Amino acid sequence: MGFLGSGYLDPSSGCVCQLRSGSIKGEVYEVVTVTGDVRGAGTDANVFVTLFGEHGITPKTHLTSKSSTAFERSKTDVFRVKTNNVGQIKKIRIEHDNTGLNAGWFLDRVIVTDMNRPHLRFYFPCNNWLSKEDGDGLYVRDLVGSLNPMDVPKINKYVVRVFTGEVSGSGTDADVFINIFGEKGDTGVRKLDNDKDNFEKGAEDKFTLDAPNLGKLRKINIGHNNKGGSAGWFLAKVIIEDIGNKCVYQFPVGRWFALDEDDGKIQRDILVGGTEATGIVYNVAVVTGDIRGAGTNSKIHVILHGSKGLKNSGKIFLEGGEFERARTDLFNVEIAALLSPLSRVTIGHDNCGVSSGWFCEKVVVYCPFTGIEQTFPCGKWLDEDEGDGLIERELYEMVSLRQKRLKKNPWSLWIWTSDIKNAGTDATIFFQIYGDKGKSDEMKLDNNSDNFETGLWTKLPDLGTFYKLRIWHEKRNPFAGWHLNKVTLLKTLTKEKYSFNCGRWLDINEEDNEIVRELPAEGSLVTEVMPGEMIKYRVTVCTGTVSGSGTDANVFVCLIGDQGDTGERVLYNCINTVNKFEKGNADEFFIEAVTLKQVRRVRIGHDGKGGSSGWYLAKVIVREEGQPESEAVEFPCYRWLDKNEDDGQIVRELVPAGESPLLKNVSYHISVKTGDIPGASSDSRVFIKLYGEKADSSKEPLLVSDNDLGNYFERGRVDEFTLDMMDIGKINRILIGHDNVGLRSGWFLASVQITVPVQGRQYMFPCNRWLDKDEADGRVEVEVYPSEILPIEKLINYEVSVATGDVRAAGTNAKVFMQIYGETGKTELMILENRSNNFERGATDIFKVDVFTIKAIDLGELKKLRIRHDNSGSRPSWFLERVEIVDLKESTTYYFPCQRWLAVEEDDGQIARELVPVDEAFVKKDSENDGQSPATLGLEQKAKSTTYTVKVKTGDKKNAGTDANVFIILYGNKDDTGIVSLKASKTNKNKFERGKVDEFTVESVDIGDLKKIKIGHDNKGNSTGWFLEWVEIDAPSLGQCLKFPCGRWLDKSEDDGATERIIFPAELQTVEYIPFVPYEITVYTSDIFGAGTDADVFIVLYGSDGICTQQKSLCLNKREQRMYFERNSVNQFIVELEDVGDIIEKIRIGHNGGGLNSGWHLDRVTIRRLLPNGKGSETVTFPCERWLAKSEDDGETVRELVPTDIFTEKLLKDGTLKQIEEEVEEPLEGNTILGISVFTGDIYGAGTDANVFLNIYGDLGDMGERKLSKSETNFNKFERGQEDTFTIQAVDLGILYKIKIRHDNSMFSPDWFLEKVEILDETTEESFVFLCERWLSKKKEDKKIERTLYEQVQLGCSLRWDEPLVLPGLALVRVCVCVGGFSEPLFVAVIPYHITVTTGTEYDSSTDSRVFIIIMGPQKVQTERLWLDLEEGKDEFADGSVEKFSVWGLDVGEIKKVEVGHDGATPESCWLMEELTIVVPTKGVMYNFVCKCWLARDKGDGLTSRILNILDAECVNIGIKILYEVTVVTGDIESGGTDANIFMTVFGSNGNTEEMLLEKNGDRFERGQEDSFIMEIADIAPLRKMRIRTDGKGTRPHWFMERITLRNLTNQEVATFTYGDWLSKLKNEKGSLLCEMPAVINDEQMMEDTTYTLQVKTSDIGGAGTDANVSLILFGEYGDSGTLPLKESNKSNKFERNQMDEFSFSEMLSLGDLCKVRIWHDNKGIAPGWHLEYIDVMDSAMDKTFRFQCDRWLAKGEDDGQLIRELACANNDILELKERTGESGVEDADTKENIWIILEGKMGRSKEFLMENSSKKRRFERGATDTFQFSSKNVGDIAAICVGHCPKDGKKSSAKADVFWHVQEIIVTEMELCNKYFFRCNAKIPLRYKRRDYKVFECAKVTESFASKARSLVPVKYETIVVTGFEKGAGTDANVFITIYGLNGDSGRRALRQKFRNLFERGKTNRFYLETLDMGELKKVRIEHDNSGLAPGWLVERVEITNSATGVTTIFPCGKWLDENRGDGLICRDLYPRY
Repeated sequence: MGFLGSGYLDPSSGCVCQLRSGSIKGEVYEVVTVTGDVRGAGTDANVFVTLFGEHGITPKTHLTSKSSTAFERSKTDVFRVKTNNVGQIKKIRIEHDNTGLNAGWFLDRVIVTDMNRPHLRFYFPCNNWLSKEDGDGLYVRDLVGSLNPMDVPKINKYVVRVFTGEVSGSGTDADVFINIFGEKGDTGVRKLDNDKDNFEKGAEDKFTLDAPNLGKLRKINIGHNNKGGSAGWFLAKVIIEDIGNKCVYQFPVGRWFALDEDDGKIQRDILVGGTEATGIVYNVAVVTGDIRGAGTNSKIHVILHGSKGLKNSGKIFLEGGEFERARTDLFNVEIAALLSPLSRVTIGHDNCGVSSGWFCEKVVVYCPFTGIEQTFPCGKWLDEDEGDGLIERELYEMVSLRQKRLKKNPWSLWIWTSDIKNAGTDATIFFQIYGDKGKSDEMKLDNNSDNFETGLWTKLPDLGTFYKLRIWHEKRNPFAGWHLNKVTLLKTLTKEKYSFNCGRWLDINEEDNEIVRELPAEGSLVTEVMPGEMIKYRVTVCTGTVSGSGTDANVFVCLIGDQGDTGERVLYNCINTVNKFEKGNADEFFIEAVTLKQVRRVRIGHDGKGGSSGWYLAKVIVREEGQPESEAVEFPCYRWLDKNEDDGQIVRELVPAGESPLLKNVSYHISVKTGDIPGASSDSRVFIKLYGEKADSSKEPLLVSDNDLGNYFERGRVDEFTLDMMDIGKINRILIGHDNVGLRSGWFLASVQITVPVQGRQYMFPCNRWLDKDEADGRVEVEVYPSEILPIEKLINYEVSVATGDVRAAGTNAKVFMQIYGETGKTELMILENRSNNFERGATDIFKVDVFTIKAIDLGELKKLRIRHDNSGSRPSWFLERVEIVDLKESTTYYFPCQRWLAVEEDDGQIARELVPVDEAFVKKDSENDGQSPATLGLEQKAKSTTYTVKVKTGDKKNAGTDANVFIILYGNKDDTGIVSLKASKTNKNKFERGKVDEFTVESVDIGDLKKIKIGHDNKGNSTGWFLEWVEIDAPSLGQCLKFPCGRWLDKSEDDGATERIIFPAELQTVEYIPFVPYEITVYTSDIFGAGTDADVFIVLYGSDGICTQQKSLCLNKREQRMYFERNSVNQFIVELEDVGDIIEKIRIGHNGGGLNSGWHLDRVTIRRLLPNGKGSETVTFPCERWLAKSEDDGETVRELVPTDIFTEKLLKDGTLKQIEEEVEEPLEGNTILGISVFTGDIYGAGTDANVFLNIYGDLGDMGERKLSKSETNFNKFERGQEDTFTIQAVDLGILYKIKIRHDNSMFSPDWFLEKVEILDETTEESFVFLCERWLSKKKEDKKIERTLYEQVQLGCSLRWDEPLVLPGLALVRVCVCVGGFSEPLFVAVIPYHITVTTGTEYDSSTDSRVFIIIMGPQKVQTERLWLDLEEGKDEFADGSVEKFSVWGLDVGEIKKVEVGHDGATPESCWLMEELTIVVPTKGVMYNFVCKCWLARDKGDGLTSRILNILDAECVNIGIKILYEVTVVTGDIESGGTDANIFMTVFGSNGNTEEMLLEKNGDRFERGQEDSFIMEIADIAPLRKMRIRTDGKGTRPHWFMERITLRNLTNQEVATFTYGDWLSKLKNEKGSLLCEMPAVINDEQMMEDTTYTLQVKTSDIGGAGTDANVSLILFGEYGDSGTLPLKESNKSNKFERNQMDEFSFSEMLSLGDLCKVRIWHDNKGIAPGWHLEYIDVMDSAMDKTFRFQCDRWLAKGEDDGQLIRELACANNDILELKERTGESGVEDADTKENIWIILEGKMGRSKEFLMENSSKKRRFERGATDTFQFSSKNVGDIAAICVGHCPKDGKKSSAKADVFWHVQEIIVTEMELCNKYFFRCNAKIPLRYKRRDYKVFECAKVTESFASKARSLVPVKYETIVVTGFEKGAGTDANVFITIYGLNGDSGRRALRQKFRNLFERGKTNRFYLETLDMGELKKVRIEHDNSGLAPGWLVERVEITNSATGVTTIFPCGKWLDENRGDGLICRDLYPRY
């Protein structure tokens, strides 16, 4: 909500401070209503208040909710209203909605306090009824207030006199309403009603309205609600007398207010003096929800509010809407004010009618004048009986959806019909206006009234100066004739005026029989009567002489010139022939028009109607009448206009002879996608109009498609059309629609895509809506703006003419293919075809010439052309004369002669020819290139070529798979691969089956960067249709993996019928990595018996620093395994692997032991790689000469080899090869022997029979995983309590730091408890210990069977060297650690963001795309794209799911916008994002966006990412968190580690955190470990103590906790908490799972140790004693004591009547001064009721006793029935408030003058304190801090200060430039209780003599001292109301608990129970009373249930808590389920307050 999310409460203050979000500053007002003491004074209605201030008007705010008992007789109610700051309050409007049983309300008075300036308290006396029945019948009142409660404010009186006209039927029975607008606001809508029968014909009615003074009146809005029998009303005039200001205002009207008279309006704005109001029209669309019973019969009204709410439209009744379910109603609302952009919209209804309840989905308002379209979501009921019962709502804009549209200005149009006989017409009139900046659309005037006299409103874009108007009608019947006198146009805002004189007939039987007229513009604005002369054009249309060339269709023509066009004119009246357009005719027509200057092109076509509509047009000749024939311009065509010939177009644009039409015309390729929704297809004629930057197209009918699907616009199909026309520039928008004719005329249009190859642009126009009279808003045409404009390859046109020779049987009917080659590339292989019969032997000419247009990339100069045919058909032989190609961009013609047969049985039998252009010299120059010698080497070739791994995903849809042959072509920026058949899939035998991924390898020479691919199939086989999801192409040598999304059918009978597609890569899905390099690996097998192997041989290469490649198999398949590695063979492999750097330190080679004879004797391996610059290569030799066999040598099948020598070949500059051979210096030690001891734990079931595997890592690499097979110590390995030793030989690993150990979970009992592993390096005799003490088991602990163990480091170093501190979800961040001190802080400015995403529940809402978010701050600061990747096991954002993520990103400061999107590029990947929540802990804010928007190509507005404006978010303050690095040290003691849950609570001087779980994260809290991680902890420093608790669960519940340190990452302060003991029921002597540790900061312990002695006195009352178990918690300055059970008393029988029991608790931490005790019992035993008198607590360290008086029952059946009490400390009441001393500290830049300050508190305002500057003591130096002391009366908590800057000597300052004092911060300390108030000023204060000029600063932060907090602890009853939601199944049977958190502590977890009541049922409200000590301002509520009972799921609507002492109600909205099976599955929620 725009206004709601901007202020928040600081966690440590009682004052409101500013959250820097949203531009509008939030303000909290306290509104107190006092209901009168009169019978029936109370009301059940909803009460609203609006505040009018000097800076604006607040939105109408709802006070309280129906559930509370507010507004009862003589009751005072307190409300906190959070809204925008409107400055000083002038008046308020208070009203109710008259719902409920007894709605009447007697209001005594209202008091409004601005909580930021609490001494400003405004009193608004009312003392009147707000009731329909009582008093004056008004239930809305404007009250004027004053600061003095005794003042009687002045109310003005307005006398309204209404004069009804003297016309027949002029009276009305309807209710008349008026709203009077003045310069100081308005009266609100008032009903004019008195006892008389009002508004009769000719009558004058008088009414008196009370209202505050409005100042000078400006306008009135008057109307009626159309009720009653004769509602029509003729109003003559209105006169208003302003009694207070003694003025009279006249409002002459003289118009009908009736739906059937005049312009049909029943509500008008009238300005003073009756000047015609300049209306601005707003288009308001109201959408009714698609929910059962959503529609309404009530009258709907709307109020539009301008910015800051200062101007509004008044109440507008929306007449004539249906408001039926799922419909959209459109209204044009005319208002005499410019309000756009609106700040909000009020919508409501009058609650009448049968089914009055209404569900409003949203309101969309478009203001043509500003071109802004705004969306106001509602999505709520307006119904007395649903939800909150409101029937009027304030809607706020969702700013993210705001659209900029074309601006249009309002004009009024006057049409004058001549005063002669039969001049009028009943035809529909059309007109179009031309200006020097363009032309308007054709506009239609509905001729519903009988005359054209009145001014008609119309909206026109900016057309510049008008020069002509065309006006016409389309009726050709006898009585439609019309004699038009003239037309005038008046621009309503500027009063510009044009007139267009006509004085002629538009009639087929009069004058020249024309029904179209063009009129030149006249008037003062038209400079020269712009060459506005009328010209007759004589148009001659010549039909061709081809057989069948004539047509009977209606032909139209449009002449286009330098100045406008003639519009489409039907050629009807022919001058010279009777039968038009016959073969060989030349028909002449006249077209009369305002001059076009030079005619540039002719657009001619026909409507395709009639039997033989096909027409062969030869040419059109145009000349101006009266000009000589020689001036005529000829426009040749010589083409068919026929759906079945040529290219199928029936409209063509012709250019003058001698110009190439293709140069002048641009092709627009239009793909129209019909939605996949039942009933989506249409039979209507569809048209489209394109609006470009340079010009607009005409309305083009889409009649002939390119991909001829037979039946157009069918459900789910795509139709492709091409429009050839002039270049209109960049497309801004389109208009698309249909004529609504035909049986199924309704059409659901999904989207339109327009590709303009010449511009190199592709436009996406998402539509996704009905164009249907009976759906949504009933429109059948719609304007669409592009959602995105993508760059594509620019293509240019080539015109290809193919001439067939004049030889017998020269023609062919085979398919002809052609490919053109040029300097810069080649075209694709193209089929030459069009709709005519091609390649026939010439009949009339010598040659038959076929003309084709080809689009291709710019080829530069053409080099050659390849042409062939496929020899199919009955007569395939073809004699080709020549081919001509015109490059239309360069207008060059290339001439390729052939004059040969392409035939199998003629000439040389070839059916393919390569032709070169005639001038052959060009062609030769490049062929002299010497080719390289053929002996190029494999490796070098590999380096130049690229291997692509192509993965193809078939969609998971019915019949998605194909059996056809699939091919692919990869296009790079240098070349393409040519057609590659995808034959052998590596993954599936049966390729391209539904839902499968197939993998192929494609080798190619270097084609450059991959730009696009073409993939398709040959449509052969049984089920050929194929749904291709995506193609992924991985090129390791380029280090790129590209994803090409498709998501479409390749199927003749689906989509657009194409079987091949060109696909581009999706940018967001591209993965880049370090490119792989080729290695040539040569393997020498020894010449020994049995040396060969058939096993799968693999290799790993190691570089320096332990970098290694992946493990790579050398053979691709079993066949190769059998062929290679034979005895004495040499096998060479070229493998692409990761680049391991310049030096290969070692390799690991081995095999898997498969195949028949797997044993292998390897002699050596050589590896050759190219040198970096390509100048030669180097070969490294790795000798082995050992067996890799299980049965030979040591039984190992893996060997590590180190290099011996390197052989280098370098290519020198002179071209010779230099060869160098050298030995490797210092190779790694080849055979280190490692002794490995594995200790199995001594625990029941510890041993395992599974196979164990081990890998060891050192700083020089790892040794590969080895199986631990032969134990040297035990025959049966890994048994309980034993040690097994193994010896492993490996290459030197350097210093060992971690091992990975796992088992394969095989055999009977695989579970294994591993204690530790010790490794002895036998060469250096170093030993390394790796502790584990954990299970490796699928059943126990964390169910893992693999562990990574680190070497035990001696404690003292904060982190292991190689393990970076891992921030959750962020890439690794290396932390500099130096032992002892700490080095630089960890981050620059990376902060955590917690993001929650809710997916919608509609069909198809889910997505499996990757979702990202970008958070943006001011000035383009933004995070990188933060990917929200789902956890393992989840593969999609499922319908209705709630997913949570924590990401780390840049701290952008104040968040302005958030972009959210996904990388899905296919139509399939749609996602409905319901809600998005972003929590920024370091700022203490939560933003919640209720988006409900599609992110999809094919839904909504077609975007897959959208930017949300932070103004759309609800913003909640959740308290700032500070980032701490937490280090947990577990003791190095046997089985010290744990897998129990560990909880931490931290206590500080400023409060305490909640209990937080420390995440185990797999391997934390293990023996001897230090675990560091980052946590968010509330801002409570300085830290005092920590409480750690474990839950004692898990397989290893005992934990030895050494210590915990917390490092504040903002100021690097470190606190240490040491324990050094067990937390365990068994191993701890007290059996304790909980410990408390004091903080040690800089060697100082922050809390003292003490013993608490408690004396508990039971009262001397009957039955006072109890047998129940009693517990208590002490609260003090430094936190709380935790729960202390009162068990061990000095008396044997505890808590007997009148007895004192003493309890002692030693080894406690002293809490300082105590302030309260919470005590309770468990109600067990025979008589559990207990009456407690008091408790005394003695603290031995402080030597102080604290008394807590109780004197109340803790019993179910006594007092208020509570078993829990909070007692305040009685020592607190001793202090009395005296004169307070304030102390203020001031910081910053110089002044020599004096400063004064006033404190404003909650209880009043202090006097002015002067802070003096003297020469002796200079104050206010730059950068200084000055301190002053004053004494003052007690003003309560300080909320604001006023600061001024005055001259020292009191003189007026001299006239020099302004002097400023720059103040940074002021701190006011109240000396008695030491509360500190911080004011962050950072402002310049000007020097002023007058005391009126000062700055006000609001309190930014308060630190309240403990003494002050303790004083405010008084017992308070909190009324808690829980409202359960309305949905099905909303109620719960579980037990519900609540915890309330306030500034002064929390309530503890309380159960919400009532005896014998069924609580929390659907739609019900339950009320509970809790008594606790005053918690201060409420911060949050935790509500939870225990998930017990049958249906525990619970939908909580909200929780309301009222402090009965202050009457303040805090509302905590929830609106979410607490249900393990819904949404995010939580059954415990934290709710934050809304005002």
